Amino acid sequence: MLTSFTTPLAPGRAGLPLAVLAMLHVLLTPSASAAEAQMKFKRIDTQYIAALGNPDARAGKGAQAWGLWPLDPGPRGVRLQSYAKLRAAGGLAPARWQFDGADWWLEEHGLIMEPPEFPLAPGQYLVTGDREVTSVLTIHPADRNGDMRWELADGATLHDVTHLACRSARYQPASGPGSCSPANAPEAAFPVIPGGAMPPVRGCRKQDYAVLIVIGLPAG
Repeated sequence: MLTSFTTPLAPGRAGLPLAVLAMLHVLLTPSASAAEAQMKFKRIDTQYIAALGNPDARAGKGAQAWGLWPLDPGPRGVRLQSYAKLRAAGGLAPARWQFDGADWWLEEHGLIMEPPEFPLAPGQYLVTGDREVTSVLTIHPADRNGDMRWELADGATLHDVTHLACRSARYQPASGPGSCSPANAPEAAFPVIPGGAMPPVRGCRKQDYAVLIVIGLPAG
């Protein structure tokens, strides 16, 4: 997971509040969407969304299965080589999150990550893949069946706002308790190339997630 990136929103300069700078960025950046130009966003400490969906989709259902990392999980992760120590500590990571042997996550460098928070709250998020496109992601409240719709503004696709260098996958037992362990992860498969699939792990079912960078939230 990222520890730094080139953010489209510049830090505040003397005399200019962050909300104003964000709007200046939106209005002056060619790739900025009309939706951004009509809204005010406040700069936040970077967050990350774990998303599922067709990379070419501009909208869809199923956002109830999306999650949010309020903090960058990379620096808070545990290396595969340290899994034995993590297990000896009862699954309590040095960053004080709890490992779950029946439902665990890896990132592109082979770090065991804390899980994201589920579900992603309804609302609007200013998201980017740290490439060319910044867009407004809208997560709608759940309908009567519990399904949550999502949509990106102005024709942006899920691929456009996916950070390709950030890879993440969720691993769960494929054949009963204890069948899926980080001890079985192929350390030689890391780091994973940008845009590549996370490696399978013996005894596990794997689900790859796209990672979106959240750089702003509505300013009120």
